[in-house]
Amino acid sequence: MNTVLLQAAGGSSMMSFLPMILIIVVFYFFMIRPQMKKQKDHKKYIEELGVNSKVVTTAGIHGRIVEVSDTTFLVDVGSGVRIRFDKSAIALDASKAANATEKSAS
Repeated sequence: MNTVLLQAAGGSSMMSFLPMILIIVVFYFFMIRPQMKKQKDHKKYIEELGVNSKVVTTAGIHGRIVEVSDTTFLVDVGSGVRIRFDKSAIALDASKAANATEKSAS
């Protein structure tokens, strides 16, 4: 009789973990996986940037890349003013953003 109660309790405890497991799976597919894809795409984008690419930094500074090194970009922000930025400080490619805006306007 005691073994029957233990078996029933064991199955019941497994069923109580099922909702938690489902929550973790849903969380992974809706939160973690898309963020990892976004980070991967941003890293690929940074690697593809080169000289004369127009960019916008995370601080909102617009400029044109004039020099690329291993971990930094030298960005010309106008009137000969050049600022060195870490590669992670580049938010988006201004020329791609401008092209997307033109396409949506037409």
